[in-house]
Amino acid sequence: MIMSWPDVRARRMARHGLGSAGCDGVVAAARAICGAHAQIMSAAELSLGIRCPGTSRSDVRAALWTDQTLVKTYGPRGTVHLLPAEDLPWWLAALSAVPHQVAVPDTMAMSKDQTEAVITAIGDAVADAGDRGLTIAELSEQVPARVGSWAGDLVMPAFQQMWPRWRQSLGAAAHRGAVIFGPDRGRQVTYRSPADLLSVRPAPSESKALAWLLRGYLHSYGPARPRDFAKWLAGPVHWAERLFGKLASEFTEVEFADAGAYVVRRDTKMSADRADSVRLLPYFDSFVVGSHPRELLFPGKAAERALSPSGQAGNYPTLLINGEVAGVWHARRSGSTIAITVEPLRGLTTSQRAALDEEADRIGFISEAKPSLTIGTVSVGGHA
Repeated sequence: MIMSWPDVRARRMARHGLGSAGCDGVVAAARAICGAHAQIMSAAELSLGIRCPGTSRSDVRAALWTDQTLVKTYGPRGTVHLLPAEDLPWWLAALSAVPHQVAVPDTMAMSKDQTEAVITAIGDAVADAGDRGLTIAELSEQVPARVGSWAGDLVMPAFQQMWPRWRQSLGAAAHRGAVIFGPDRGRQVTYRSPADLLSVRPAPSESKALAWLLRGYLHSYGPARPRDFAKWLAGPVHWAERLFGKLASEFTEVEFADAGAYVVRRDTKMSADRADSVRLLPYFDSFVVGSHPRELLFPGKAAERALSPSGQAGNYPTLLINGEVAGVWHARRSGSTIAITVEPLRGLTTSQRAALDEEADRIGFISEAKPSLTIGTVSVGGHA
């Protein structure tokens, strides 16, 4: 079977809640996109809000901190994500099984036993803190006190400062189920124990969890290749190729972009939604981060304007027209107003211009601010 690019982009738009139907709530949206990137929380709120008509940032925050139906933790690529809380055991089992080969200088290195001790100490410290959680500063006191002063050595260069040695294991501790993010304490990030979320949900095996995650990825981002899945997880390509091989009976190979790619078995249905669509996606939106090939998603000038020099997607908020990146945008909030500047890379039709006004209004509603829209050059550089 051959899948054309127009078919694939319409299929992905529908499955990401970016078509006419949207998603039924923020939890469904987080599941549909395999997690919302949340290094910038306002961007995560927009990522979920734009997929759920009538949803504002307050709804996302309530799901996180009141209802606890969403959880904030380290997800794919070791980056912060919002995930459905009931899926957390599956995510942790799968992410813990992804091999990561990161070269660490000898001055930063920890032995396997030291890493295990730090992970245990992080988990014990946040468990002892209860609902209040612990800030980074408090963890930086607690962890060395529990395992030894070596864990507090300032050996990690980060953001023009030095971090203590133990912090390199924070992502691994999250993937092992020792810690998740808690509500901010003023301007300080906190961490807490996920024990209450994990105790009522059985932990799957790593093999079942990896199969579950791969099926979810292919449902949302397929057709895709092993190298696309590997890039999404920051794992080795040869490992992803072996995983695809082990699970070959679960997938169907199709022809896409002049090469073989995979979808979940018998999941070849296309979207009937071909209406002209205009969407404003925030920083690091999952649709652009996880979708390949880049040369189709970012055609022509879009690759130069909306990708980083290394080809990384998500560093710029993007204008999406009919499932392709067609510009960039930026929002600046001031009190109760939000000024939105959109830089299209091609001319807009009358209907697309009207749809852009609607998108700006949607961004304002989600952000709980009064929006204004300007068509012009975006002078702000990409996010690191």
